[in-house]
Amino acid sequence: MDARALWILKPGQARIGTETLPEPGPGEVRVRARFGALSRGTEALVFQGKVPPSQHQAMRAPFQAGVFPGPVKYGYINVGTVEAGPEALLGRDVFCLFPHQTAYVVPATAVTPLPESLPPERAVLAANMETALNVVWDSAARPGDRIAVVGAGVVGCLVARLAGRIPGCTVTLVDTDPGRAAIAAALGVGFALPPDAPGDQDLVIHASGNPKGAATALGLAGVEAMVVEASWYGGTPVLLPLGEAFHSRRLTLRSSQVGMVATAQRPRWDYARRMAKALELLLDPALDVLVSGDCDFDELPEVLARLAADPAGALCQRIRYPKDE
Repeated sequence: MDARALWILKPGQARIGTETLPEPGPGEVRVRARFGALSRGTEALVFQGKVPPSQHQAMRAPFQAGVFPGPVKYGYINVGTVEAGPEALLGRDVFCLFPHQTAYVVPATAVTPLPESLPPERAVLAANMETALNVVWDSAARPGDRIAVVGAGVVGCLVARLAGRIPGCTVTLVDTDPGRAAIAAALGVGFALPPDAPGDQDLVIHASGNPKGAATALGLAGVEAMVVEASWYGGTPVLLPLGEAFHSRRLTLRSSQVGMVATAQRPRWDYARRMAKALELLLDPALDVLVSGDCDFDELPEVLARLAADPAGALCQRIRYPKDE
C-alpha cells in the first residue's frame, strides 16, 4: 500500500511525496496516523539547514530517512492506530517517534500504547513531555525550591508544570511575551517578563532557544545555584556573560538533552519506561492549553515554512491526518 510523507528537499523547501509500504513482518506493526505535531524549534533548524555537520549523527531521528541538510524525512511526533500486527496491539492508539507520514511499518517495540483515558489529540505532546521530564531529572529540583523557567515554549511550559507539582516549589515562568501570562495561570505557576523576574533563584532552567534568554537565566540564579540549559541552537554561536557575578556566585551550568536518559535515572530507566511515563503525565487536562493551532497534513509544507520564518505566538502546532488514507 502507499503512504504520503513530508520531505525537506533542501533548506527552505519541503514537499509531500508518495512512498510504498512493505507488508508488516513478524514482530512489526502497520500504523495509520491520526495526529502529529511539529517540533517547532528543532524542526525549524532542520528546515533551515542549520544542523551543524558535527551533529548530523547525533541529531538523527529514530526513523529518519535521508541525510542533513536534505533530502531528509524528519520528525518524531506521530499518534496513530495499529491496523496490522500482533493481536495485542490491533486497534490500539499508539505513539511513535516517526516522521510526518500518513501510515508506516515499524517494529512493535517502537510504539507505545496510549493510556486508555488519554485523548490521542493530546498525546502529540508526548515527545515534548519526554524532554521536559528529562530536564526536570537533570535539574535535580527539590521540594521547596524557588525555580525560574526561562522560555514559555512547549518544553518550558511542560517543565514549569512538572516543577510546579513538586511540593513547596515556587515556580515562575519567564517570557518576553506578556500573552504567556494566561498560559502560566492555566498551568498553576507564576509569570514574569524578564525585567520583573525574581532573582536569587535556587534553580533556573533555560528553554527559550534564544541566547538572550540564556543570559537572563544566569542573571536570575542565586549563590551556588544551578542553571540548566535545555535549549539547542544548532550551529548558531552563543555568547554568555560568564564574567560579572558568574564566578563570585559559584554558579553551575549544566546541559540537558533528551537523547540520553538523565544520569541519576539511567541505571533503572530506559527509553521505553521514560516514554510510558511521559504519556502517563499527559493525563493532565490543563495541558490542552499548549495546543495553539491545528493544520491538515497537506498544509505542512506551507505551515513549516511559516513557523520557521516567524514562530511568534505559536506553541504546539498539531497536525490532523486525513481519515481516508
